[in-house]
Amino acid sequence: MTPDSKTQTVLGLETSCDETAAAVVRLDADGTVEVLSSVIASQIAAHAPFGGVVPEIAARAHVESIDAIAAQALADAGVGFDGLTGVAATAGPGLVGGVMVGLSFGKAIALARGLPLVAVNHLEGHAVSARLAAQVGYPFLLLLVSGGHCQLLAVEGIGACRRLGSTIDDAAGEAFDKIAKTLGLPYPGGPALEALAEAGDPAHFELPRMLLGRKDCDFSFSGLKTAAARIAEGLSTQAERADLAAAAQAAIAAQLAERSDRAMGLYAAEHAGQGLRFVVAGGVAANGAVRVRLQAVAQTRGFSFTAPPLAYCTDNAAMIALAGAERLALGMSDPLDAPARPRWPLDEAAASANPTHAPGRKGAKA
Repeated sequence: MTPDSKTQTVLGLETSCDETAAAVVRLDADGTVEVLSSVIASQIAAHAPFGGVVPEIAARAHVESIDAIAAQALADAGVGFDGLTGVAATAGPGLVGGVMVGLSFGKAIALARGLPLVAVNHLEGHAVSARLAAQVGYPFLLLLVSGGHCQLLAVEGIGACRRLGSTIDDAAGEAFDKIAKTLGLPYPGGPALEALAEAGDPAHFELPRMLLGRKDCDFSFSGLKTAAARIAEGLSTQAERADLAAAAQAAIAAQLAERSDRAMGLYAAEHAGQGLRFVVAGGVAANGAVRVRLQAVAQTRGFSFTAPPLAYCTDNAAMIALAGAERLALGMSDPLDAPARPRWPLDEAAASANPTHAPGRKGAKA
């Protein structure tokens, strides 16, 4: 499709998990991106007593706040509904009750105002998130590490992603959160574990290194998670807990770096003579130790390294608005009966042909 020359000003809505978010993003014809507003209402306090996200509580909180959050985003941007060229809402993957709230709200705006709707894949939002604050051209190699998602993708353009590797069990974000829970750390576990690890010695405990010798780009974190949980049961001092946190963080960062290094080799061979770009996105991309390891691998392989600002690593609506704007610029939109989807891989055709998990087995969201 030929890109539209018109500037796209899009309201984005994100309700896939435990943040109710709305943002307004402007995409100019020359590719310049401007985040006019980004508003996030966190539900951490509501879920903290349960040690994790409770889907029913999350969905009800989205219903209660989505209207006010969207209104605040428009007010902060100085844009009314008449100033929008479209509305984009997360349509999956995620907790389907929450997804339905934001998607239904977006559909209502689109219908009432005669605006095109873009039903955005939440993972595509993360894929473009680095473009919110940096000039990152297509194609690029993407490590997407967010919550239940952990995968390496060759991103040739909007809507054109090819999977190189994925988790075969737990994702890196799940490992961080579950190990943090066994250490008695508060929710959310990932940031708490990173803070504890600062005082620890990563060499004090030996943890398993998964998938050594495999020639693919897949990940596995379940063995690491189980081993760390068993060690945690026998710890008695804060120093030991810090050492285990540091060891777990280092082990996760090492596997992400090793598998990314493998993917970079494959990607570079397929894109000879082109600029080599490596992007890491998602909540785990906010972890400092992970960033350092990945940046070192990228430099060694001759790739540029880009990660979103910390505000755009975790779930936000600015990335959803940008994904919607890029699709609208290509003339792509969705009907008002677009479904909410709890599972929605970015590389849908490849995922169907070569699934990571067999039917009937509980596995990763992607």
